[in-house]
Amino acid sequence: MTMVTAPDLAGAYAQFTAQGLLYEPAILVSLVALYAFAPLFRKMSYRVGVVLVVVMVVAIVLVLQLALRAMLPEPLSESLLRNALLAVVVTGVLLAYFNWRHLRLSPSLAESRLMALQARIRPHFLFNTLNSVLGLIREDPKRAEAMLENLADLFRAVMSDSRALVPFSQELELAKAYVAIEEIRFGPRLRVNWSCDPATANALVPPLMLQPLVENAVLHGVAPLEEGALISVEAYQEDLSLIVFVRNPIAEDGQIREGNRIALDNIRERLALHFDVEARLKVDVVNGEFVVSVRIPIKRGRTT
Repeated sequence: MTMVTAPDLAGAYAQFTAQGLLYEPAILVSLVALYAFAPLFRKMSYRVGVVLVVVMVVAIVLVLQLALRAMLPEPLSESLLRNALLAVVVTGVLLAYFNWRHLRLSPSLAESRLMALQARIRPHFLFNTLNSVLGLIREDPKRAEAMLENLADLFRAVMSDSRALVPFSQELELAKAYVAIEEIRFGPRLRVNWSCDPATANALVPPLMLQPLVENAVLHGVAPLEEGALISVEAYQEDLSLIVFVRNPIAEDGQIREGNRIALDNIRERLALHFDVEARLKVDVVNGEFVVSVRIPIKRGRTT
């Protein structure tokens, strides 16, 4: 605005300095106030919250303007009404953008959950598991019962509300239940090294985050190799983040299959929906291993 309205570069610099004195304190104070009153706004309806946010921002702008007028020796050329209207317009535009962004991403959340329902419990996995149970019923009924309990846990996780975060310990137990089922099929070919710090147990993560990573490692790292493979699952806390690594060897063709990409994109999208840019999922190939790393800001407390 200053570059367009100022007559020359020197005038633009002077005008920019003056405008910064007027607007930057209002912006900073508004951000602090919004952060402080965020718990209160969450309890209100959207419309009431919008009205209160606009009123609060306008009040902050007017109070700071009056304070500047009282402190500065020369009167300000800026009109109080003009600044109040500018605050309303800017606040309204930002709120409209965030509302549009929320509405745009909400269908993605539903679609992401649908993808999880379709992709996580694959028909062939269910078929193989039930066949394994049938084969064990007479030989080892207790083990068959344990397999059915693990399968029930997996379906329970799939049908849970994907909007609610769950403790990492719950995700870890679910992944171990999945491995216990696959061990019946793969036997000694499937080996898993669990190295998870107990301090990460209460960190909140999206449901069905770890199990699909382990499933990918089994399908693309163990199944193609006749001798089987060792999968490594590592979790620890670094600063205020939960770090998770899942490693598996790469088959001879060395290709990342399409199903693998779809599952990883699914998890990446759900991480973004829950944590925005604070969480990330990275894929690397290191020393013949396919390595998936996940970083999530640690949140503890309620799971809703």
